[in-house]
Amino acid sequence: MPFDFASSHHYTTDGVLGQPHRHWTATFVLDIVSYLCYNGTGSNNDYLLGVAIVATIRDVAKRAGVGLGTVSRVLNNSPLVSDATRQRVLDVIAELNYTPSPTARRLSLGKTLTIAAIVPFFTRPSFIERLRGVESALAESKYDLIVFNVETVERRDVCFRDIPRRERVDGMLIISLAPRDEDAARFASAGVPVVLIDAIHPALSWTVTADVAGGRLATQHLIDLGHRRIGYVSDLLESPFNFTSSRNRYQGYRQGLEAAGIPFRPEYHRQGEHGRYEARHLTDELRSLPEPPTAIFAASDTQALGVLEAARDKNLDVPQDLSVIGYDDIEIAEYLGLTTMRQLLFESGQQGVELLLEILENPGTDPVHKVLPTKVIVRSTTAPLS
Repeated sequence: MPFDFASSHHYTTDGVLGQPHRHWTATFVLDIVSYLCYNGTGSNNDYLLGVAIVATIRDVAKRAGVGLGTVSRVLNNSPLVSDATRQRVLDVIAELNYTPSPTARRLSLGKTLTIAAIVPFFTRPSFIERLRGVESALAESKYDLIVFNVETVERRDVCFRDIPRRERVDGMLIISLAPRDEDAARFASAGVPVVLIDAIHPALSWTVTADVAGGRLATQHLIDLGHRRIGYVSDLLESPFNFTSSRNRYQGYRQGLEAAGIPFRPEYHRQGEHGRYEARHLTDELRSLPEPPTAIFAASDTQALGVLEAARDKNLDVPQDLSVIGYDDIEIAEYLGLTTMRQLLFESGQQGVELLLEILENPGTDPVHKVLPTKVIVRSTTAPLS
């Protein structure tokens, strides 16, 4: 007969039910222990006095009538178990609501079941969207994700040195930080697979956006609208982090001008730290020129917001007085009606994970290189030159 733990009574030392009391007697505690031993972990009493009764792998093996190794093989999807035995073990696992210990599982597999993602300035919208893609792709896998934020060169170097170790992670994703040759050599010697997202190294697998082509398309869009005085607002082209996106888009900008026979004017390129406020300041510099641009290509949507704010401060009508095109197509771009270049941020994160999982399944394969396309998304911030 089940013991009524919800009762406010206690057992006296002679086993006779006494009056309600604020303290448990020794016999009461012994009765609890006896009840647990009698009923085991498979009873319907999953919780006792607020404490969860957790089944162990030994409980599963005992109830299913098999050895610990058989339960382990079922958990690891080993083919060395008959269908009937597998189903019996699975039924017991469900009955006992058994969950394997993550630590024990990792030890048994000889893996950490962990993927590291090294991301610079990971609160920026484009990085967040790439990470969303990474998390989405890993959600259905057996791997956990650890994110390491990098905001200094020293932190990058520490992460590149200390994280790729087999006792820490099974694989590593690096977003937008192009490793040096010595970094790639260190990754190889550590035996930890590495995939780059929005960065390139010939010895590693990577997925990138066609940023040169994207920069050319953005510039061509403005040229098609009749603009010939086109400015470019970007991050610093030479960065200690070796970021390549703004540099590649600048290359596309130059190619677009050249293809249209429009001379490049160095004063129309302004570069600075990434952010709205810096972009607003750079736009003010462009608009102060004796012959200011009639259109501005911003290297990111975040910087395009700064361009729009600068135009608002000067009472300029966008797009009649100034056309503006951004890059990324982050969520707020649609809300603001910003014409922009769409890059597949979410998909790049997914693709990076897919490449890494493939390497983990098939070690020793040659590096794979993927290039994602871009597309002009025309909204309300660009218009024909009036």
